[in-house]
Amino acid sequence: MPKISSKALQMPESPIRKLVPYAEKANAQGKKVHFLNIGQPDIKTPKEALEAVRSISMDRVIEYSHSAGYASYRENLANYYKGVGINVSSDDLMITTGGSEALTFGFMSTCNPGDEVIIPEPFYANYNGFAVAAGLNVVPVTASIENGFALPPVEEIKKKVTDKTKAIVICNPGNPTGYLYSKEELEQLRDIVQEHDLFLFADEVYREFCYDGAQPFSVMNLAGIEQNVIMIDSVSKRYSMCGARIGAIVSRNKEVMSSALKFAQARLSPPTLAQIASEAALNTPQSYFDEVVSEYVERRNTMVDGLNAIDGVFCPKPSGAFYCVAKFPVDSTEKFCQWLLESYDYEGETVMMAPASGFYATPGLGEQEARIAYVVNTEDLKKAVTILEEALKVYPGRV
Repeated sequence: MPKISSKALQMPESPIRKLVPYAEKANAQGKKVHFLNIGQPDIKTPKEALEAVRSISMDRVIEYSHSAGYASYRENLANYYKGVGINVSSDDLMITTGGSEALTFGFMSTCNPGDEVIIPEPFYANYNGFAVAAGLNVVPVTASIENGFALPPVEEIKKKVTDKTKAIVICNPGNPTGYLYSKEELEQLRDIVQEHDLFLFADEVYREFCYDGAQPFSVMNLAGIEQNVIMIDSVSKRYSMCGARIGAIVSRNKEVMSSALKFAQARLSPPTLAQIASEAALNTPQSYFDEVVSEYVERRNTMVDGLNAIDGVFCPKPSGAFYCVAKFPVDSTEKFCQWLLESYDYEGETVMMAPASGFYATPGLGEQEARIAYVVNTEDLKKAVTILEEALKVYPGRV
């Protein structure tokens, strides 16, 4: 029998979705599962986006767009960025099929097989998959739950730089931690990038979701490395449009953008209907975001404060996004999360979380941690906290 590729063997399983079969069995058994494993908000998509799709003429041809995305969308998206203090033109950005494709195109445009990218861990697990697809090696530098997953010490990052290092990758605000890097932390990264002439990739898809007065600072505004910076963006979380699969790659480096366009041409174009919806979503009023942020603050406080009230559980309070990482007094959150779905319920309900070990590249880390997405209503989050508290009282692997 022919063998599959080495890349296929190296491609990691998703820690976010790997327990889905157990959740399906729990549902089939009549249990209500609270899905806190995946960043799929229950927030309504802006009506501006939905109405744009509904109003499409029935005799219209759903045609290819330009490989870089519709010109009008790129112009309007550039104006959006200017509105949040990021001065770019439509030539500095390209529409992609989700932020995932944007980062993959970015990797393939800047890195050669065997190159290394440094990423603070824990990080969005699919970065591993994108790196495998591009033939890159992820070099992790570990952040600590004890200080809320702040940027690891600069000296630790510098130790990871070799002659194979091509880029540093961050997510800000972060997935899975919700940590928001300060301007000072980003300037520390800037200095490393400048010293070693590296690329700096920044996934900024959660920009709108910052709390307690915190303000995001974009890597696009770091002075001195304008040609080194590549920003990744997406409509998935900002407008609760995960299924639209529309993102963007943004850089002032013309060579990077022209290279990315060649990969975009090979896949033809991003989705037509989703671009129409995404362009219309740019008209979403600020009141929408004010309400959403207020809702997420309440959900964050409900979940994080509730977790920290449970004996033996520790969860730093995030300043952005809609995730938190909690440490549990268990032998393994891989086992604990599976046990919750397979063997436990409280009043007919249980909880699905994502084991955090899959968000680390260093073997053995995160084995007592889990990522929780507080993307459901407050009452369900309260119930989820109660379920976890009761479950820990009887879990056979409690330590």
